[in-house]
Amino acid sequence: QVQLVESGGGLVQAGGSLRLSCAASGSNFRINTMGWYRQAPGKQRDLVASITSDGSTNYTDSVKGRFTISRDNARNTVYLQMSSLKPEDTAVYYCNAGIIVYRETFSYSSAYWGQGTQVTVSA
Repeated sequence: QVQLVESGGGLVQAGGSLRLSCAASGSNFRINTMGWYRQAPGKQRDLVASITSDGSTNYTDSVKGRFTISRDNARNTVYLQMSSLKPEDTAVYYCNAGIIVYRETFSYSSAYWGQGTQVTVSA
């Protein structure tokens, strides 16, 4: 069974920084694209940033120049460095990964989600 475990959320003042981490654990799997989503109260879950297995990145416009996504393939970990945080960045942040799981006679792909980590930015 593959699991994604996030860490690094918290409370920070506007203009501050936080770094989120998300590590995948399990056995016999390969990770394709990884990403971070966020969901503010009463709103839908939206993509913040994503990174492919070869390092190509994509950001939503509101975080360009402030957030940086990266990954360590050897550690099966994705990071989100958030700087110049604004109150509107307040949300629960979720890690997502497209993962191929290898079993003895077959394989399958699926999207996995972390449990979410709260980021609160005070004005």
